[in-house]
Amino acid sequence: MKRNNQPKWLSDAVFYEIYPQSFCDSNADGIGDINGIITKLDYIKELGCNAIWLNPCFVSPFGDAGYDISDYYTVAPRYGTNEDIKRLFSEVHKRDMHILLDLVPGHTSVEHPWFKESLKAERNEFSDRYIWTDSIWEEPDKMGSLRGISDRDGSCAVNFFSHQPALNYGFYNPEKKWQMSTESEAALSTIEEIKNIMRFWLKMGCDGFRVDMAGVLVKNDNEEKSGTVALWQKIRKFLDEEFPDSAMISEWGEPDKALQGGFHMDFLLHFGPSHYNDLFRCKEPFFSSRGKGDVSAFVEKYKENYEKSERKGLICIPSGNHDMDRLERSIKGDNLKIAFAFLMSVPGAPFIYYGDEIGMRYVENLTSVEGGYDRTGSRSPMQWDKTLNAGFSLASPEKLYIKQDESDDRPDAESQIADENSLYNEIRKLISIRRSHSALGNNSEIEFIYAEKNEYPLAFIRSSEDEKILVIINPADREVSFPCEYKPKEVVYSFGKEIACEDKKITVPPCSAGFYRI
Repeated sequence: MKRNNQPKWLSDAVFYEIYPQSFCDSNADGIGDINGIITKLDYIKELGCNAIWLNPCFVSPFGDAGYDISDYYTVAPRYGTNEDIKRLFSEVHKRDMHILLDLVPGHTSVEHPWFKESLKAERNEFSDRYIWTDSIWEEPDKMGSLRGISDRDGSCAVNFFSHQPALNYGFYNPEKKWQMSTESEAALSTIEEIKNIMRFWLKMGCDGFRVDMAGVLVKNDNEEKSGTVALWQKIRKFLDEEFPDSAMISEWGEPDKALQGGFHMDFLLHFGPSHYNDLFRCKEPFFSSRGKGDVSAFVEKYKENYEKSERKGLICIPSGNHDMDRLERSIKGDNLKIAFAFLMSVPGAPFIYYGDEIGMRYVENLTSVEGGYDRTGSRSPMQWDKTLNAGFSLASPEKLYIKQDESDDRPDAESQIADENSLYNEIRKLISIRRSHSALGNNSEIEFIYAEKNEYPLAFIRSSEDEKILVIINPADREVSFPCEYKPKEVVYSFGKEIACEDKKITVPPCSAGFYRI
């Protein structure tokens, strides 16, 4: 398998995900904006993150928090202007940081001009930009659809919400007359438009894209996703020719296929076969102090993906994102520090969801905002300090786009920066240690040496050409031990009490984590 040329900066990247409407409001309208983000770049840099993933910030009716785009080329007015985001790119680069935009190639909003043209009964250049059946009485198989909304005869396939019509990249195995091939003029024209969108933003100064729903663009694809892989190979060729330093990270969940398609890294996702949820978000998470979790299925799947993707650092394990419960909802207290010791010691670029570095909580029982539904509680405004609205906005509290955590003891960044024992400062320390040890780098190797079913701890070795580090993680509230051929020589990082080593056995204290040179 050909290895994609990875931009040099990506090999050292630690990402911070910004949900723009919830990060920092600079104009007191209750909604975060780009100028607000610019004022907080030094905070992100001081945490240790040198890269940003910015969730969609384009013109949208916001039926799905901006993932329903109606103009790919214009920043939504509530966030600012194209000049504002150009300045954001410049300010990011001044700090020797990089920024990825969120590319949403799978669907648009029903308000997009392309879709409005495709609704017309008369043929035009956008009639086939979306997936339409020939008859209003026929609905696309295994996909929802929009029906009876215009004079055009046919039903239009949608992705996820009913207001997100699916763009047409063709069918790998067309079975019906209305199903176009991946090499049809319509499918190829959609690819060209996506290239145009990427070209526009890369020329303006962004450093690449995190790609939404990257693995499901071609319909009726085979198990190997041959059609979708070929689609992304076309885009990879364009990027190699015009923007060779741009980065591509996929929401796919199958690293071997993402790599074939030309992506540099792929996320392990909270859905699908990854067992990611076994770690943080299930009835008994592995990282809970109760110590009733199981890491073994996650490790087996990780190793399978790791081998398929050439034993390279291509698999990103995030602390969370805008679609998941907050990490703090299921992992409490010092166990959050232990969870981050894991996240900062595995291969691939780490991703921190805004607010996870201070242990922001899931806000319970919120009414859905902008298509958030049960995800809304993970999207509440960032908590910066103890002033009005936790420093997020000068608007009156009832104007906030999402209700904040109103607890008297809600965490905030200013307080945690001042507390040397805070979660924020532990993460800052972990990022610094990661950077100072080649064995802990994004592309260095990993070998799991203890990950038994229903057992603790988790132990693995990270290695580079000149260094080997043993990582031992024990979230459980009890002392555990495991057989180990390796003898730790030097403590690189330690949280909790020290381990004990004798007779090729290591005994690990409760609720502890450590990195050791071997």
